Amino acid sequence: MTLAQIDASARALGLAVRGAFHPTADDAAPDGTGTLILLGPDEPAFWRTFLASPEYRDGAPHRLDRWSKRVVSELAQPLRGAAIFPYDGPPYAPFLWWAERSGECWSSPVGLLVHATAGLFISFRAALAVPERLTLASAPDSPCLSCDDRPCESACPVGALGPGQAYDVPACVAHLKSPAGAACRNGCLVRQSCPVSRRFGRVPEQSAFHMRAFLGQ
Repeated sequence: MTLAQIDASARALGLAVRGAFHPTADDAAPDGTGTLILLGPDEPAFWRTFLASPEYRDGAPHRLDRWSKRVVSELAQPLRGAAIFPYDGPPYAPFLWWAERSGECWSSPVGLLVHATAGLFISFRAALAVPERLTLASAPDSPCLSCDDRPCESACPVGALGPGQAYDVPACVAHLKSPAGAACRNGCLVRQSCPVSRRFGRVPEQSAFHMRAFLGQ
């Protein structure tokens, strides 16, 4: 089994490989892990796949998390791998650390993770810990290195995200709940501003779904 074959299997389910690395003892991967593989949405196919799922249609809580558990567990079984989810805990798996270890994610000028392909829209539905030490592709360069305009630095209308500062969650939430926050409720303007994000293909309905979840709606 190759990483490309795992990516193809994941894409058939609405996901894609968004990074992989060979963990060491310091990476908090399960014992016996040869390769740790990060899975994120395959845009824009992911949203159509999720909307057609029984989890979305049943209306019960945590629809996306339940969908992720089902499809990633199906993917892991023939690989003799373990499925790991960012919301299982405590203790919680160090997904942010794993993302940077993969060589495909970096800290952006505003502190959010940026991905070589997904930009600031990067998210992880799960990780696969497989026993084989798979061949990995060469790590790309951060897209921020060639981004002269850095639109993410000034995109937040209330300055909740900006260079050299912590994320001001109260200011963000207050704006989202106000009439002036209508545009942001369809997706974070900072994430949308990234040139790589704009090419990624995430549909606005998906971003709005995540914003409602962020607000507990």
